[in-house]
Amino acid sequence: MVQLLDADIKTREVLAWKGVHLFHAMPSSCSQKTRIFMNLKGVPWDSHIVNLGVHENMGERYLGINPRGLVPALVLDGEVHIESNDIMTLLDERYPEPKLIPEGREGEMDGLLHHEDDLHLDLRTITFRFTQPRGKAPRSAGVLAGYRAGGSGTVQGQEDANKKREIDFWEWVARDGISDEAIQASAAKFRAALDDLDGTLKSADYLLGENLSVLDIAWFIYANRLVLCGYPLARLHPNVESWFQGLRGRPEFAKEIQVDPKVQAAIDKNHRAQEEADATLAQVAGL
Repeated sequence: MVQLLDADIKTREVLAWKGVHLFHAMPSSCSQKTRIFMNLKGVPWDSHIVNLGVHENMGERYLGINPRGLVPALVLDGEVHIESNDIMTLLDERYPEPKLIPEGREGEMDGLLHHEDDLHLDLRTITFRFTQPRGKAPRSAGVLAGYRAGGSGTVQGQEDANKKREIDFWEWVARDGISDEAIQASAAKFRAALDDLDGTLKSADYLLGENLSVLDIAWFIYANRLVLCGYPLARLHPNVESWFQGLRGRPEFAKEIQVDPKVQAAIDKNHRAQEEADATLAQVAGL
């Protein structure tokens, strides 16, 4: 689990906070799955919205809380924890009812969640081309310079390679754009993963059997984002589609994936333009 050390944290005020505080953004996939988890747990928490649209996550105050500049981040009685899967694992230990990581399967769950997390940049790659248009350089050179210099630059006392990975991603997008080849590679990874899940769900209600778990929350959010981008989930993975629609109908899930009407209008406009150009996600990725 990624709990920050005292030396990693430059926004010192949070070290004195009591209770459960979550820094999050409404449209962030990792924030959405953490909020769904909190809904299912019934954990009382204080909300701290981070505005990604104005790059607040790359500003001095937030980088002082999470040196990676990612959301969500959890402050729990003065402890600072980052990475959504680690946050959910921690809270499942601290608030064990209802149990969302089955007893005796903690090690297995860690591996399964790492596999899901490994696809995060692939999800971002698809999102940035197939939701609303964002331009070739979604993060300007000036914003990236501030991000590079901000925060402690360390996680658990060590220089943070994940921050370099973030910078490399944004510089790659600004330099090359998101090519058809990049989309095809990312979509192929998701298709293979969802094929595996489809086989599991052929004979099970949930991804680990009869009971809802953290793994369902994590993959529900990925499925939701892919559908928003135009991924043909129902055609390619009918069992995943049935599972997804069942979870989507639950209020704990539904309220966290609502899209602002203005954003949805921009997405719809972008999709119409892609349809006219024969450049939808399914067409580009060969789905």
